[in-house]
Formats: sequence, structure tokens, C-alpha cells
Amino acid sequence: MILAPEGRKQAAVALALVDDVSGRDCVVLTRRPMVMSRHAGQFALPGGRIDPGESVEQAARRELAEEVGLVLGPDAVLGVLDDFATRSGWVITPVVLWGGPGVTLVPEPREVAEVYRVPLESLMAEDVVCLEHIPESDRPVLSLRIVGTRVFAPTAAILLQLREVALRGLATRVDHYEQPVFAWR
Repeated sequence: MILAPEGRKQAAVALALVDDVSGRDCVVLTRRPMVMSRHAGQFALPGGRIDPGESVEQAARRELAEEVGLVLGPDAVLGVLDDFATRSGWVITPVVLWGGPGVTLVPEPREVAEVYRVPLESLMAEDVVCLEHIPESDRPVLSLRIVGTRVFAPTAAILLQLREVALRGLATRVDHYEQPVFAWR
């Protein structure tokens, strides 16, 4: 699903598929440094603003290279998932990329405090999805129990759609999920 920007800023994120030291299929996840002015300490997929004249695929590949040092060509693009509109004024387009086996990830310390390789099998766990209701919204707040904590929407929504579409083969939308209040600014 493609969303019109309607005054929101446009961003792209990379769902880079790589392996880990055990050879398991994984997706790259990062945690933002605590010193960042916006969304400090939050879990995120590598990504950011789409530069003028840049496609979503180019932006996702550029951000992946800038944030974790993984340089991929246009042939690494497998496809895109649904756009996700955030409470902080962004429309995020997730781009699925084949990073391949044996890649080295080097976090850029100004943008990434930690980098994770999340095994795709962990997204399939029965208790991974957590929904809660908050008084500020009629929509359920989504989080995923991964990397020893809870990762919230929009990152959780994008990862959930990756799971449902790529791993389960189900046509699934995630735009109805809410973000926690701390992510609204």
C-alpha cells in the first residue's frame, strides 16, 4: 500500500536479510544512540529521509551503507512492503534487500549504538506479538518480543508484515497498529 505524503516527510528503511554466525537467516535491526535528539535509544531499521531525486530503493541502500556499512547494489532489492505513517510526521517505505551470507556489519556510532541480527525464526515464535490498549488511541499498540526486550511500532509493524508476507505467505496489512506515546514526537 502506497500512502500519499500529505505534508509528511518521506523515509525509507532497509529490511536487510543476512545470516548470523550460526548460519540462521536474519534481518538487521539497530538501536539508536541515547545522545540523539529524536527517538534516542529506540530500536529501528536502518533508514532515513529520502533525498531529492532519490528512489525509495536508493535511499534504503544508502542508509544501510551509512548506518551499518553494508553496501548493496540495485540487484539486492527484493521488493517493498506497505508504507507506514508515523505519529511523528513521516511516511516510511520498507525495502526488502538480500544482504547474503557472511556479511560484516559495522555500526556508525553517531547513528547506531548497537546492531542486531534478528533470526527470522524468532519472529515466528507464538508469544512474539504483544498488543496493548492505551487511553490516547482506539488502535492497539504493537510491540514484538525480540532481542531480549520489546520493540515497538513502527519498527514492530514493519517486521510483523515481513513475517506475515515473506515467511507465512499471507496478505497482511499493518497500518492499523498504533505506536506508543513516547514515539509520537
